[in-house]
Amino acid sequence: MTTLRYCACALLAASLLAACDSRQTDTFPGYAEAEYVRLAAPISGTLTRLHLKRGDAAPASAAAFVLEQESERAAREEAAHRVARAQDNLANLRQGKRPDELAAIRAQLAQGEAALALSSAELARSNRLVAQQFLSPASLDQARAAVARDQGRVNELNAQLRQAMQGARSAEISAAEQEVKAAQAQLEQAGWRVDQKTQRTPVAGDVVDVLYREGEWVPAGAAVLTLLPPANIKARFFLPENQLGAIAIGQAVQLQCDGCGAAMAAKITFIAREAEYTSPLIYSKENRAKLVFMVEAQPGLTDAQRLHPGQPLEVRLGSKAAKVTQ
Repeated sequence: MTTLRYCACALLAASLLAACDSRQTDTFPGYAEAEYVRLAAPISGTLTRLHLKRGDAAPASAAAFVLEQESERAAREEAAHRVARAQDNLANLRQGKRPDELAAIRAQLAQGEAALALSSAELARSNRLVAQQFLSPASLDQARAAVARDQGRVNELNAQLRQAMQGARSAEISAAEQEVKAAQAQLEQAGWRVDQKTQRTPVAGDVVDVLYREGEWVPAGAAVLTLLPPANIKARFFLPENQLGAIAIGQAVQLQCDGCGAAMAAKITFIAREAEYTSPLIYSKENRAKLVFMVEAQPGLTDAQRLHPGQPLEVRLGSKAAKVTQ
């Protein structure tokens, strides 16, 4: 009787060991892992307004926090005035002189033409008088010089009038256009700095942590809020080396956790290229089974919301896993 009981226990133990061994071929322990989104501003400043708190379910593009932005607003206003000044300067160069300035040049030109007419008449008279020997040849030279002087003045005023009507030179206009573009770029930079002081949630997710409070100084690039989008929750488990060839990216798996109810469908999204644990011994058939490779599987959005980072999971391989629904 004792022998039979011993044999029965031995058979039961053997069957349990066989079941465990069979179970280990397609079921592996794992845990839920998360990739957090840390929301920060690229510019430092005092935290003046915090719109979210820990535990909030924030939608995408929701107001998150605001940093002090008085200095950036002043810089934006200064840049806007520079743009206006550069544009006015460009318009002034393009339109040439003002009407009153053009009228002044035309009046000077009329005076010059009148002087030229008078000196030309004097030259003609001097020519007749010198021919009649009433004047000396020196007087004729003076009359000719006066005509040349007045003619030069008329030519100068005509050139000034043409230039005044045409506006500035093309090189000056081109330089003024570049000044306008530079001022507009500075305005865009100033506007960007103002916008960066007000941050919004890039994706929908739960607020996991709040790292700063209103009134505190926030360094540039320091995370103020930590978000956890449901799509960033995944399962992570480790597969022995001898079963690595049985899985592939996109393969369906099933996730099971305590108190979660029905199994959750997931698909493998990542397989590590290197082993997580390397035996200190030379590889052989006896010790290479100690090598394990990290594998990640992504559940659907609905199932991902049921998981919590660090939660133990049981991952089952095979084609029996249901289709992942997003």
